[in-house]
Amino acid sequence: MSSIGTGYDFSVTTYSPDGRIFQVEYADKAVEKSGTVIGVCCKDGVVLGVEKLIEFKMMEKGSNSRISTVARHSGMALAGWQPDTRLLVSKARKEANDYKSFYGASIPGHLLCDRLSSHMHMHTMYGYLRPYGISALLATYDPQNGPTLYNLTPSGKSWGYYACAIGKGQQAAKNELEKLDFKTITCKEAVKEIAKILYGVHDQVKDKEFELEMSWVSEESKHQHVRIPQELLDEAIQYAKDSLKEEDEESDEEIEDQ
Repeated sequence: MSSIGTGYDFSVTTYSPDGRIFQVEYADKAVEKSGTVIGVCCKDGVVLGVEKLIEFKMMEKGSNSRISTVARHSGMALAGWQPDTRLLVSKARKEANDYKSFYGASIPGHLLCDRLSSHMHMHTMYGYLRPYGISALLATYDPQNGPTLYNLTPSGKSWGYYACAIGKGQQAAKNELEKLDFKTITCKEAVKEIAKILYGVHDQVKDKEFELEMSWVSEESKHQHVRIPQELLDEAIQYAKDSLKEEDEESDEEIEDQ
């Protein structure tokens, strides 16, 4: 009974006999079914990339964005159930605005991460609430800590990362991210690498078409969270397609030689 959650998944405050909270695990499943989201913390900033799956062919381009600006120096990329993303972004903006109005300075990234993760954890503690069905990558910059990247999960756990991936292609993306040198890579280089990884993990046969969304908090943007310039984004997409095509041709040649 406990292994499948029957009888123990009606409330977020109910633990199964083996110590599991099934509603939190269901929220994790919602994230795993979402498009892949990648964040990379570089020496000159943080880059976010999203594989935004196109649910319907008649959807307007750019609608239902998975990347949002929280404050001038902070942005979020989210994976999971779309309605919940708007709630978390609104909470993040309120925290940033409240801190700015009270202290007269931008909220530090680690403090914003702590407040949001505590808010998400609160939703796992009361029976009249439910966990957020999303995970988020938070990209921030502050003069004291520089560029930082955080991952927030439905359970309320959070970590700081050099690079992170969430969503359906997270494992394959993490394997590729581990090959990068985060001490030397720049934001412009990371843009191309993220595009290549997202196109690589996307299954063209099984998955729906997707739209690549990218943003950064970098020296080039004066440490403000903005969208990647369209010219650079188009260049990254072309680089990703050409690189994957070359890899496919090389693998075909190896098979023929064998």
